[in-house]
Amino acid sequence: MNESSEYLFDPIQTEMMYLHRVTTYNMGTFLHRHNAYELYLFLRGNVNFYIENRCYHLQSGDLILLTPEEMHRSFAMDKNEYERITINLKKSYLNRLSTSTTNLSACFDFRPKGKGNIIHLDSDQLQQVLQLTGELEQILKSNEYGADIQANVRITQLLLVVNLAFQNTSFVPTDIMPKLVRNTMDYIEANLAGELTLKHLSEALCTSSTYISRHFKEHTGLTIRAYVHSRRIELSKYYLSEGMSITEACYQSGFRDYANFIRSFTKLVGISPGRFTKNLIKKNNDI
Repeated sequence: MNESSEYLFDPIQTEMMYLHRVTTYNMGTFLHRHNAYELYLFLRGNVNFYIENRCYHLQSGDLILLTPEEMHRSFAMDKNEYERITINLKKSYLNRLSTSTTNLSACFDFRPKGKGNIIHLDSDQLQQVLQLTGELEQILKSNEYGADIQANVRITQLLLVVNLAFQNTSFVPTDIMPKLVRNTMDYIEANLAGELTLKHLSEALCTSSTYISRHFKEHTGLTIRAYVHSRRIELSKYYLSEGMSITEACYQSGFRDYANFIRSFTKLVGISPGRFTKNLIKKNNDI
């Protein structure tokens, strides 16, 4: 299966980015990820939210947390108003706000990938979060002395509330991802390093390749080729973090063309494999 040139990496340029958006048209993104954590608060609309191989129909007050490694997608099911608040936070920023006893990244990091991402805020929790985000929104529009410190305070308070909410929740969301899409993702994940073709998928899932492709694109916004491409890049990142050479990581993650791997890695990760490896070494030396 040839690698795709589709762009799945949406880089965040600042340490913290706050967006409060209301749209009145059918809007859907394809599965993508960022180079920062994301806090997503759903307020109203008719929206399905995809995280890795799961899908949830959102209710007002649903709060979602995402790491840089987690692919996700929102999809508005109709043209009713769709309102949400998203806050993207770089790891370095969260580290500065945290203390030796209070890790504000805990709610993002201390759970399995693609699981435990979503809780439903009760009325008191939602009011508390909306008060803090409302104050933050006003502060970010201000040029007054100390506005940056006030923004940091509100972010810190918000993350304390969010961490406590995730620690104490018993909420279990209903996964509505179609079985065929999940089985397709599971098969791809289990066979990333080998040859992957639509024929292989069709035979494994006992379904026509055309139907699999159409159904997959409908729910992820991606072609199967683009999805395979992205998962192979993620696998190569893991191998590099385990000390494997760039050449080994390239071929062990399923790529057959080294030059294409370098180009694709740089495009999807934001830096070259060489720079990625150097950053890992520096990070380990700084610990």
